[in-house]
Amino acid sequence: MWVLLRREGWQVNHKRVLRIYREEGLAVRSKKRKKRTTRLRVVAPAATKINEHWSMDFVSDQLATGQRFRALTVIDLFSRECVLIKADRSFPAIKVTEALDQMMAARGQPLMITTDNGTEFTSRHFDCWAHQRGIKLDYIALPRPVGNCYIESFNGKFRDECLNENWFASLASARLAIEQWRLDYNKNRPHSSLEDLAPEQFVARVIGL
Repeated sequence: MWVLLRREGWQVNHKRVLRIYREEGLAVRSKKRKKRTTRLRVVAPAATKINEHWSMDFVSDQLATGQRFRALTVIDLFSRECVLIKADRSFPAIKVTEALDQMMAARGQPLMITTDNGTEFTSRHFDCWAHQRGIKLDYIALPRPVGNCYIESFNGKFRDECLNENWFASLASARLAIEQWRLDYNKNRPHSSLEDLAPEQFVARVIGL
């Protein structure tokens, strides 16, 4: 500041400017940045068995009425199965954990889940839920969605083959069409990473059926 005053012709130095500044009670407000919780990012090893490592994310779409809805997508990184797609109008953290609990009651729970840094996944509720079940949370590095590339690739297929191909009259009709697509994906969709087998075929081979 004192340098600018000198440019204007004032005979001052920084000490005089600071004294006047304090005497007049002047202050410049500075906006403090909100601190983000930092987490050590360690690349997880490739999954070697079913339910070892899941990945999940959200996909958004809208009904014929224009009302928006979100779909929680979850895949198993070893078998490439889509273990869950849950559609709802909103998805606070408690709805996420309720959907996961219902699904895990039948399938079993993972050792690790990879997610982005969305508020639903970084909330205290979600963190406590995972801790109580002994599930490790693996957050991708900001701001790089490529860190969750498997679910990003899956979401692209889900949008192209299901959401973009259907016009949903209601949330109930969306849920029905989405579940039908999920079942077909697991049963009939070949994956090059699974030796061109569909996820259910790969699982049957792994467990010896």
